[in-house]
Amino acid sequence: MNFAQQLITWRRELHQYPELSLQEFETSRRVRHWLENAGLRLLPTTLPTGVVAEVGSGDKVIALRADIDALPIEEAVDVPYASRNKGVMHACGHDIHTSVMLGAALLLKEKESALPGRVRLIFQPAEENFGGAKRLIQAGVLNGVSAIFGMHNEPGLPVGTFATRGGPFYANVDRVVLQVGGKGAHAARPHEGNDAILLASQLVVALQTIASRNVNTLDSVVLSVTRVQGGNTWNVLPEQVELEGTLRTHRTEVREQVKARVNDIAAGLARAFDAHITVHWYEGPSALVNDERWAAFTRDVADWHGYDTQVAQLHMGGEDFAVYLEHIPGAFVSIGSASEYGLHHPSFNPDEALIEDAARYFALLAEKALLQP
Repeated sequence: MNFAQQLITWRRELHQYPELSLQEFETSRRVRHWLENAGLRLLPTTLPTGVVAEVGSGDKVIALRADIDALPIEEAVDVPYASRNKGVMHACGHDIHTSVMLGAALLLKEKESALPGRVRLIFQPAEENFGGAKRLIQAGVLNGVSAIFGMHNEPGLPVGTFATRGGPFYANVDRVVLQVGGKGAHAARPHEGNDAILLASQLVVALQTIASRNVNTLDSVVLSVTRVQGGNTWNVLPEQVELEGTLRTHRTEVREQVKARVNDIAAGLARAFDAHITVHWYEGPSALVNDERWAAFTRDVADWHGYDTQVAQLHMGGEDFAVYLEHIPGAFVSIGSASEYGLHHPSFNPDEALIEDAARYFALLAEKALLQP
């Protein structure tokens, strides 16, 4: 089996047996097995899932990161290697990312004696719930690392295309839950109650004015209400309605401005309706901010490697890799995967042709990064 076929075989095995965040036990076992068979050194961690390995020797350390978890999605792709775990799917391509970094590990192992330092390969659990990076950092995986690099496949770009940008790239991720409390009543006698559904509807509309009227139009911001839940029958006004949504921005100042405005609007509407609204914020990772120098470096290496390089657009999705960049410099990049359906879709189907080329790119990137001052 040649190199490209081996990586695709590994990817398909991972794809058949996806596991959710912090449940990646078999995925971790497979990755450890493949790395050990290739002669890579496995580094001990205190975490139940995830794998960390190294190749090379010396004081200088460069890190490459892949994510290994899947999503709670029922797969709709008709392929022989479709998910065998009901309701779980690699709908974000983490199986692709893992196979790419496994390939980079094999290539770096072949030239281990010539490497001017060490390359640490991090196979991170729990990217989808934004907890894995923090756990790994607390376990010490960044100790001694001078720079870190990672990737995400980009279904909107053709295979052979590379994109990144210096500075802000992916957005911060905040989850918000708003609990609206009124007074229940018979639907035919609404004057005897305090309609929580009407108040929740007013709240949804009012929240949409924040991006359009309170934030500078040159700043990126998305505030989406994604769930409205209240009531359980047709002739009763419920006392409680719960809203849930997400906030995405690229600047801390905008993030805090929008959160404060949400709180103010909720408090004002509660007073106006003589009701109760509580707001609960759940912070995910901050915006992913690429180091300008290393972003330019990754693009230079991509040019040399033969990719069609582009300057990436700002991305409103979130990415746990941002947490690493809060501690050490580095860069996150996009590699084209040419899927008709996008990330987190049950029909997401990336082109496996990207895997070998990306593996060779990251091996080259790590080798050249070790030579940088």
